Amino acid sequence: MRSNGILMHISSLPSPYGIGTMGVSAYEFADFLARAGQSYWQLLPICPTGYGDSPYQSFSTNAGNPYFIDLDLLYHMGFLDRDDYENIDWESTPDSVNYGALYEKRYPVLRKAAERFKQDVPEDYAEFCKKNSFWLDDYALFMALKNAFGGAAWYNWEADIKTRQPEALAAAKEKYIDDINFWKVLQYLFFKQWNSLREYVNGKGIKFIGDLPIYVSLDGVDAWSHPQFFQLDENLQPVEVAGCPPDGFSADGQLWGNPLYDWDYMEKDGYTWWIKRIEYLCNVYDILRIDHFRGFDSYFAIPYGDTTAHNGCWKQGPGMKLFNAIEKAIGKQPIIAEDLGYLTDSVKQLLTESTFPGMKVLEFAFDSRDANSVEYLPYKYPVNCVAYIGTHDNDTACGWMKTAPQEDIRTAVEYLNLNEAEGWHWGLMRALWTTAADMTIVQFQDVLGLGSEARMNTPSSVGHNWRWRTLPGTYTKELAEKLHHKMALYGRLPK
Repeated sequence: MRSNGILMHISSLPSPYGIGTMGVSAYEFADFLARAGQSYWQLLPICPTGYGDSPYQSFSTNAGNPYFIDLDLLYHMGFLDRDDYENIDWESTPDSVNYGALYEKRYPVLRKAAERFKQDVPEDYAEFCKKNSFWLDDYALFMALKNAFGGAAWYNWEADIKTRQPEALAAAKEKYIDDINFWKVLQYLFFKQWNSLREYVNGKGIKFIGDLPIYVSLDGVDAWSHPQFFQLDENLQPVEVAGCPPDGFSADGQLWGNPLYDWDYMEKDGYTWWIKRIEYLCNVYDILRIDHFRGFDSYFAIPYGDTTAHNGCWKQGPGMKLFNAIEKAIGKQPIIAEDLGYLTDSVKQLLTESTFPGMKVLEFAFDSRDANSVEYLPYKYPVNCVAYIGTHDNDTACGWMKTAPQEDIRTAVEYLNLNEAEGWHWGLMRALWTTAADMTIVQFQDVLGLGSEARMNTPSSVGHNWRWRTLPGTYTKELAEKLHHKMALYGRLPK
């Protein structure tokens, strides 16, 4: 079924409190999507941000980001007074997030809410904790210990805690019980607000597309609580880490630093960790995008301690053995495979066998640095794919038109019949919507026609990513009507 959606992370919503949240602005955006004839709202991972403020470097693959808990909703729930948060300077601009200020100022407010929560605990709190105990108990303990050790990475903690000695963990649970409960309360509040928002969005006929990073953070609860599933040495240090090889876009490649999976051990264990992870996130979202899908065919391993990806090498992944095990355990799931990057015949075969829709990126079609650019030309798009102008890792449509090599731009203008009077962004979206792809997704920055200043992420860089926010008043009735007309014109209205 032909359809379209918009990529807009929760952090990018307008808010007077420093970052987008699951409050009124999220509901207003859902109303906009419905008026605009959209079928999907795509998000980045909603887990807590970690190193470099990245949602792909999280302390937990299952937890929700406490920053997204709406403070006004906490007030209406009776857990905050307006004086607790309304006069705080979040040190941000309306179009940008200041994560440093959030880290310093948001948690004291949330601790006040948690204290009031304890005075009148909701009836369903105990059931929430029980249902999610398979990840929540370790996560809350991990965060409490991280606070106790001054934010140090878990592999630098005291030896008996680092190696999870039962007596040490029991003593820590008793000593830090108040902080452990605080982190559990935050997760209850997050998912209370998330479930309400999702119910509202689904009620508008819109589905949430969520995001599963293939890897977990080295300094996260997943690696600490299940070290046996990762390629760690006797000192719990990585042997090799994840990344991408050098190419036309990066002379040194990309060094992500995530621990790699011990696929042999996981296979012997029946892939239980992956099955639980996929099952859980498919219940959180309506559709799940799996990041870096090609890493399941073969993955790039870089020696731990290297500063570039030059010495890395490709190693064999689990392939269909993993996805067959998942489907056997929990049935066929609605999954999108992010199959971008260096695609070998075996990667293409894995995508075919999985039957998951892959991804096409229009910007890649005209990139003279990419030897595979022809694969992204619009006439190549199969019906079973999800097509983008660019993802959160690419420049915006208008930004790309200014920063890409001039020869590439001239080719794109001629091929797609673009003209500045129409608006570069509208021309590129038109080209996308006319393809055979069943599903197309555009970034909200492109709907607004914003430039490189609104780019969400530049891979292999830190310090300026994940910050963009749209200004209040940008999702207007007029813009919704224009989008709705385009959806009708190109056969992408919801059926």
